[in-house]
Amino acid sequence: MSELFGPLDSAGRVSPRQQTRVAAFLISAHGALARQFAFALPMKLESAWQTELNAQFYRETEIVSLLLRATTWVPELALGYMAASWETAWFPTPIDGIADHPLALAVGLATLAHAVHAGIRPAALLPVQANANDPFVMALRRIEFESGRLLQAQILFLGPELVPFRDAVSSALERRHTEIRKLWTEALESVGITNSRAE
Repeated sequence: MSELFGPLDSAGRVSPRQQTRVAAFLISAHGALARQFAFALPMKLESAWQTELNAQFYRETEIVSLLLRATTWVPELALGYMAASWETAWFPTPIDGIADHPLALAVGLATLAHAVHAGIRPAALLPVQANANDPFVMALRRIEFESGRLLQAQILFLGPELVPFRDAVSSALERRHTEIRKLWTEALESVGITNSRAE
């Protein structure tokens, strides 16, 4: 096991098998966020926080599109089973203690987005000698950059207005973080990477 991608090829590129599994996991996570943002968006924006949902929907879609095109894909029979377990994990979960249904859904989505953007750091897995001009390497660095901005948005959303629901939100957030860390660790271990640097 290694803490980083590797061994790299002679051009400093991540192996196609590692690219395939990591990209599949990321596409599953960010694709789920994009779908949920799309369903959470009303036809007409009526609140300030809904404008942020709109922006996040397009950023998640951009991440998925980028990974689809930047990854060197190889056939992986195990991905079917793995993807099924990932997709199940992204399902919306009810937030106990919030009676306002649209708000409860939005908070649930925000906790998932926070966990994905805080708990998955794919660029941290790149060795120093990785080819900086490789599309996959550039894509992971771009995702890391976008995650920082999106994480700030989740922190703002989960802030002062939700103080009356602090315990419910904290519990949901902790649960989501634990779940995401477990799935990400398993995905990395399947390609010989330990998760200590990815968190």
